[in-house]
Amino acid sequence: MAGAYARLVENHSLPRTAAFFDLDKTVIAKSSTLTFSKSFYQGGLISRGAALRTAYTQFVFLAGGADHDQMERMRNYLSALCKGWNVQQVKAIVAETLHDLIDPIIYDEAASLIEEHHTAGRDVVIVSTSGAEVVEPIGELLGADRVVATRMVVGDDGCFTGEVEYYAYGPTKAEAVKELAASEGYDLARCFAYSDSATDIPMLESVGHPYAVNPDRALRREALAREWPVLVFNRPVRLKQRLPAFSMPPRPALVAAAAVGAAAATAGLVWYVSRRPGQRARRPRHDQPYENFAQI
Repeated sequence: MAGAYARLVENHSLPRTAAFFDLDKTVIAKSSTLTFSKSFYQGGLISRGAALRTAYTQFVFLAGGADHDQMERMRNYLSALCKGWNVQQVKAIVAETLHDLIDPIIYDEAASLIEEHHTAGRDVVIVSTSGAEVVEPIGELLGADRVVATRMVVGDDGCFTGEVEYYAYGPTKAEAVKELAASEGYDLARCFAYSDSATDIPMLESVGHPYAVNPDRALRREALAREWPVLVFNRPVRLKQRLPAFSMPPRPALVAAAAVGAAAATAGLVWYVSRRPGQRARRPRHDQPYENFAQI
């Protein structure tokens, strides 16, 4: 497929390769978990005050990103907040509001990259600190092949206990990427990774082709020092506005959710998102022209 990203994702033969995407502010324009706060409030899971505090947290996250300490505070706050939530109710709320809340904030540039990587024969893996109950449906919407996400402990009553079983953050993301590479046969030297946050530097370091997307200040400094390409995604668009229909047949999606020290796989159905015949990808904005990128 000809397009703005063609030089980035040139096709290769075996061994297998993959593209690993952070989710928040890399593929979508907001925090995936915090975006559902209003829906959780309307569903009776959180109070009005908690919804307002979550909205403020979203504002802080969007305004300046989140460093390690902020992420830890967010983790503790959200863990305490979801204690006692019924997991099936959470899944039902996410499923009901997914298209209304998430579809409009997907970056067009990220969707194009996902398509290009699939066309090149690569698996697409979403690696997110947000909870699996939120990330897995978003991964399905995007046509991802696998998802690595934070998992909360679920009690015998089917409710969250408030404890974290696996936290997909920082070095643990890199560990999950390496575990997937070992189990799926990915050649990490030929794999790609995309993130906006300096906390994901270990994941970016683990692949041969790291990209900083809408980077925070710390990641921008690191990317410039290491000569990693910097991309700017700024066009959120509904998938239905850029694609007339999901015209390709469904294919199985393996949802890999890493537990501490291991990754587990779950089967599901996802749609492979394809372009309208003859449609060309729009050239994205970025910090340097593609001609200066390392040829792959």
